[in-house]
Amino acid sequence: MKPARSTTILSVRRGDQVALGGDGQVTLGATVAKHDAVKVRKLAGGKVLTGFAGSAADAFALLERFEKKLSEFPENTRRAAIELAKEWRTDRVLRRLEAMLAVADKSVSLMISGAGDVIEPSDGIIAIGSGGPYALSAAKALVGHSQLGAREIVETALKIAGEVCIYTNTNVKVETI
Repeated sequence: MKPARSTTILSVRRGDQVALGGDGQVTLGATVAKHDAVKVRKLAGGKVLTGFAGSAADAFALLERFEKKLSEFPENTRRAAIELAKEWRTDRVLRRLEAMLAVADKSVSLMISGAGDVIEPSDGIIAIGSGGPYALSAAKALVGHSQLGAREIVETALKIAGEVCIYTNTNVKVETI
């Protein structure tokens, strides 16, 4: 799978709050095509947060399938993610999709990839996309050395990533549950 460009998605768990956010930049080659794209969504009646990195068309196709899996397995985000990953990995058409998903609910945070990966980080911090490593580093530092809440950590870390990664901007949108 090619590395995702044009975005940064970050999710942080802190206390009983979960926040997931993304920047607004869409890049086509070396040109910024859009500054205010929305790459985060609430699904399952607002109980599940999702964010995507990679091809927008591919990501929307995956979001639709993930939403269907959530309706098949209500209140079980982990199972819905595993079922999506299995379908994504084994379906000849789906496995060509170039995107990653970050999903979180009140109890679990997961990264889902087309390689069949469903990864639950031990510290509750997820970062995907081209600016992911920058946002992840900033979020880990803020979690370890501040009293900020999940939303504030996501906003701050994404803005830091936007100052470093050329495929990320500082126009961030954050959702919480």
